[in-house]
Amino acid sequence: MTAVLTAAPGTHTRSAAAPQTAAPQAAPRTVPAAPATATMAQALNRALRDALAADDSVLLFGEDVGRLGGVFRVTDGITRDLGEERCFDTPLAEAGIVGVAIGMAMYGLRPVIEMQFDAFSFPAFEQVVSQLAKMRNRTAGRLPMPVVIRIPYGGGIGAVEHHSDSSEAYFAHTPGLHVVTPATVQDAYGLLRLAISSPDPVVFLEPKRLYWSKEQLDCSAPVPPIGRAVVRRPGLDATLLAYGAGVATAMEAAAAAAVEGYDLEVVDLRSLVPFDDETVCASVRRTGRAVVVHEASGFAGVGAEIAARVTERCFHHLQAPVRRVTGLDIPYPAPKLEHLHLPSPGRVLAAVRDLGWEY
Repeated sequence: MTAVLTAAPGTHTRSAAAPQTAAPQAAPRTVPAAPATATMAQALNRALRDALAADDSVLLFGEDVGRLGGVFRVTDGITRDLGEERCFDTPLAEAGIVGVAIGMAMYGLRPVIEMQFDAFSFPAFEQVVSQLAKMRNRTAGRLPMPVVIRIPYGGGIGAVEHHSDSSEAYFAHTPGLHVVTPATVQDAYGLLRLAISSPDPVVFLEPKRLYWSKEQLDCSAPVPPIGRAVVRRPGLDATLLAYGAGVATAMEAAAAAAVEGYDLEVVDLRSLVPFDDETVCASVRRTGRAVVVHEASGFAGVGAEIAARVTERCFHHLQAPVRRVTGLDIPYPAPKLEHLHLPSPGRVLAAVRDLGWEY
């Protein structure tokens, strides 16, 4: 956890070989000052503004990201302040959005695109898996793919199916993609800046129910790199492994467990691909027990891969089998029933109690 990015992210400049076009200049172009305290949506907005201001090859587009400012207002005011040539709306055609982004990246641009909701990305899945993820390898590294796909994901906001899915396993299973998700306001800013500056395609999963969480924001703070997990709460008795909105659930469970005498460590994975085996396994070897928390369905989910990796690398340190607390293996339920589907601190605490403490 000691490696951090000390230079300001997003310093890429347009390649000399990239086509140059004279874009119309709209005035004024302003970037408002960053707030000291921000919601996650505001932190993401700031990251996008800073990336656009720092690098003229960065473009932002998607459905309703322009004049409306996005369904969740993450792109609010960017078109107004920076112009339609930098942030613009597209037709309702997800495959076309990704395909255009791939073409732009081949010519030296750095597109940041938005899928309005997690399940809305499925029409673009062939472009993501067959083209975006494979292009750099297909060209032996000659064509980097600096494309960021922003996807609001997960439940907890009272929405219906197709608006509450957690499809991270599909993307994590695809070689060539980086898959990251923030759990804090600070990471929302820092991880997005890192994703935009990456030469590899990044699926940037934004936990919808955390959009309105509010914390301190320091845009100049060092950022742990993509591929690095962070210990959010130290502990001695067991490790809770979570990401995205699951981190808040794990933190609540750890606080409740303390009342019962359990000292739980919480590890925020941050990055599903690349995966930080070093930090995760160091924690599990210290505590001897682990619970993986995520709201996607359990069968063949990311938690299954994490449990396998921990078991393979920490077998002789484990005092009990690795437990998983996940969403149910069902299509996403109606809003009034989603609290039964999503992992809760109570379900996490029940799994902790079942970690073989009698041995």
